[in-house]
Amino acid sequence: MKHEPLAVPRTLVQRALSGHGAIGLLAGALIYIIALSGTLIVVHERWQRWEQPQVADSGGISPAAVQRAIEAVVASEKGKPRTTHLYVHMPTEGLPRTVVTTDHGAVYVDRDGRIVAPEAHAWTEFLSNQHIYLHLPMTLGLIVVGILGVMLAALVITGVAAHPRIFRDAFRLRARGSRQIAQADWHNRLGVWTLPFALALALTGAFVGLGSVGATLIAKAYNGGDIERTYGAIFGAEAKPDARPAPLPDAAAALTTLARRFPGVEPSYVILHDPGTQGQHVQIIATHPRRLIYGENYAFDTQGRFIGNAGLSDGAVGQQVAASTYGLHFGSYGGLAVELAYVALGLALCVVTGTGMSIWLQKRRRRGAASPRLEAAWAITVWGVPILYVALLWLRAALGAEVPLALVFWAGLAAAMLVALVRPGMIAPRRMRSALGAMLVATGAGHALLLPGAVPGIWGINLALVVAGAVILWIEHAPRRPSPSAR
Repeated sequence: MKHEPLAVPRTLVQRALSGHGAIGLLAGALIYIIALSGTLIVVHERWQRWEQPQVADSGGISPAAVQRAIEAVVASEKGKPRTTHLYVHMPTEGLPRTVVTTDHGAVYVDRDGRIVAPEAHAWTEFLSNQHIYLHLPMTLGLIVVGILGVMLAALVITGVAAHPRIFRDAFRLRARGSRQIAQADWHNRLGVWTLPFALALALTGAFVGLGSVGATLIAKAYNGGDIERTYGAIFGAEAKPDARPAPLPDAAAALTTLARRFPGVEPSYVILHDPGTQGQHVQIIATHPRRLIYGENYAFDTQGRFIGNAGLSDGAVGQQVAASTYGLHFGSYGGLAVELAYVALGLALCVVTGTGMSIWLQKRRRRGAASPRLEAAWAITVWGVPILYVALLWLRAALGAEVPLALVFWAGLAAAMLVALVRPGMIAPRRMRSALGAMLVATGAGHALLLPGAVPGIWGINLALVVAGAVILWIEHAPRRPSPSAR
């Protein structure tokens, strides 16, 4: 009797490679967009300052001036529905300006508390919203981004499992070989070097994104569906609302009390809940030096008397972990040095994401299963997305902050994808890279030349744009050495 040979079981490496490619094909484009937008918004306060260079930096502001700013903004909104929350963003290293935000908009105020200009950083806000919830309805977007965080963690783990020699070859680069070999080496090496960072970002992103799902489930199980009560147990609860009118609370006294009772903490936000009502109260979020937590929430009554803190700095371990997740994900805990490190590691993650799909497509081509439409669509993702970001900057500068940037971005990306699928031969990655490099140089140089009297702190962004564009152009157009096999 003739027996068929037994099929050889696939190895762990083969299984990991299959899983790695499948996950990458499913989520690669969205992960790349989230990674790139997240890399840029690490320095979102500096972008905000860069986007409105004509607004003078106010520097520090006194408690009395904060109170005057609150009163001025509330008076300016007379006749509008009463705002439910009022936020005072205190000056920081990245944004040394005071911003007052209500339900109706936001304005900059000077160090004396006078309104000087509306806040209009539409491009920075566009990037932040894209990274956090992909411009979807907020809850749905947070869930989608959280799921993508889980997928990124899976990509990292399966990528390591698929390359048993990845750690042994951590510093081996064959950059003088073919473009494909160099690309694979950079993908693997950067994947190793950024492994802890990528896992931390993926897991904290999943935690932030899927936190709303967990809160909903806990609320239904234990709090009768009250989500605010669930969040209140971690971050501090709001007072019972009472809509009867009342004078504005004394935020200046609250700031003075905070400085006296908790020396060393730095207020980052002053929040008035239901201002101008009997149910109002003051909350101050203050950062703690050398801590990962985004801050501690301190509550005060209308006279500025201390009520209590939420426990994010000294409460249950779960509270402190939850409060640390945000700083760890966004890199907002160590000043400019940490921000620059996050930008560098974020760009490396973008390279890993971009080259991963390119390598998979090249393998398909070598096996005789080329996908020109998919290759063109991926080129649009990798190079078209940053080109669109720069184009949106120009559009915002030309037409103002009211331009619907999210709509323009997704419509532009969809149109480019349609071209890639219908006429893939029209997509030329090299021309796209050259265009991106030239646009970056023009943006940085143009901003510096057209706004020579702008605040001095934004020169670093202009320099970074020019250098980044020049590097892209140099890499694309520098004479290439022939590979050893071609000699």
